[in-house]
Amino acid sequence: MMTKSFGIPCSLILAAASLWADDAALLKKARASFKPIPGEAFQLKANQSNPEKIALGKMLFFDPRLSSSGLISCNSCHNLGTGGVDGLETSVGHGWQKGPRNSPTVLNAVFNIAQFWDGRAKDLQEQAMGPVQAAVEMHSTPERTVATLRSIPEYVERFKRAFAGENDPVTFRNMAAAIEVFEATLTTPNSRLDQFLKGKMDALNAKEKTGLDLFLSKGCAPCHSGVNLGGTGYFPFGVVEKPGADVLPPNDKGRFAVTKTASDEYRFKSPSLRNIALTAPYFHSGKVWDLHQAVAIMGTAQVGAKLDDAEIDQIVAFLESLTGDQPKIEFPILPNRTASTPLPDTRVMPASARPE
Repeated sequence: MMTKSFGIPCSLILAAASLWADDAALLKKARASFKPIPGEAFQLKANQSNPEKIALGKMLFFDPRLSSSGLISCNSCHNLGTGGVDGLETSVGHGWQKGPRNSPTVLNAVFNIAQFWDGRAKDLQEQAMGPVQAAVEMHSTPERTVATLRSIPEYVERFKRAFAGENDPVTFRNMAAAIEVFEATLTTPNSRLDQFLKGKMDALNAKEKTGLDLFLSKGCAPCHSGVNLGGTGYFPFGVVEKPGADVLPPNDKGRFAVTKTASDEYRFKSPSLRNIALTAPYFHSGKVWDLHQAVAIMGTAQVGAKLDDAEIDQIVAFLESLTGDQPKIEFPILPNRTASTPLPDTRVMPASARPE
C-alpha cells in the first residue's frame, strides 16, 4: 500500500520532485547560454545620455526631413509599432528603390556586437549615419542634413541643451549621437524567458521548456546566445546544407564586403531572436515569412538536424516566449520647418534604374 505524507500520495510528491529537478537542470543550462535583458536603462560608455539628448534623438528618429524626399524616417524601416521592423522582405527607400537586405529590428539592437547584417557599423551612432547617406535609403548628405536642422530654430535650441558646452552642437555626428541614446532605450525586458532565467519556474509552460531544451541540445545556442540570443558574432549561413536559391541570394557575400577576407564570404551577424514572433520576414534576404519554416531551414542547413513537426512546434513555442515588454513610445510633435529649410526631392527613380 502506497504511503501518504500529509494526505498527498508519495507518487505525486516524487513526480513533483522529479519535475522540479528537471526544471532546475534546464534553468542551469539556459543560464549558461542566455542572460535576461536588464530592467534598468542601458548606459553607453562612449556616448553619455541625458534627458535632453534622448528627447532630441526621439524627435530625429521620427523626423522624415532627415531624408532628401522628406518622406522617410528611421521609423519607416524600424517601425516601433511593429516590433522595430517594417514587415517587408527588403525596405523601400528613396524613389521607390528596394534595399538589398531585410531591415533588422532596432529593438535591443544596443546589445549587438555591431550593427547591420555585415557588422560594418561598430555601434548605433555609426549605424545612424549610414541610412541617411545611402542613395537607396534616405538619399541625403551630411551637409543637407545639417542645413535642414540649422534651418529649424527649435532644433538648434534642442541641440544646444543636449550637447551643452559645445560651440557648434548642430553637427551630423551629434545628430547620430542623439539617435543612438534614444535607440539605447528601446529594449524589451521581462519576456517569459527572462522571468524563467530569474528563477520563475512556471514562466514557461511544458511545451516551451521542451522547445528550450531542444534549442540548446540541437546546437542553436552557439550562434544565438547572450542577452540578445544573437548578435554576438558572424557565422556562415548554411553550414551543413545551403538553403534554396529563393532563400539565399547568390551575390550577397555578407561580411566579406567589409573585411575583404576570403574566410568571411557568406558570413553574417547572427540576428537577435528577441521578439522574433513579431519580426517576420526572416533571414537577411527576408524571403521566409513563416517561423516554423525558418526553424526547419536552420535545423537542416545550419546544425544538420532534421527536425520533425513536433520538434519544430516546440522550438517555435519557445521562440514565442522571447517577446518582451514593448517600449511605449508617444509620437513626438516635430518642430516646424522655415523658409530656409531645404525643399523635399520627391522625384521617382525610373524603374529601369532601380536596383534589383
